[in-house]
Amino acid sequence: MYDTCDFAAMPILTDALQDAGCESPDILDHCRDPNGVHVHGCWVVDHVLSRS
Repeated sequence: MYDTCDFAAMPILTDALQDAGCESPDILDHCRDPNGVHVHGCWVVDHVLSRS
């Protein structure tokens, strides 16, 4: 997702984050937002990949 800038898998990321114990409404809501704009440098993906 990060390398190809194809963020269609954001709902799958949301499920994986929840399965891993993520309870942050900011993160989960961002991933679920159907009107959200996800681009290279998306703060959630950067956070998951420990990029700053």
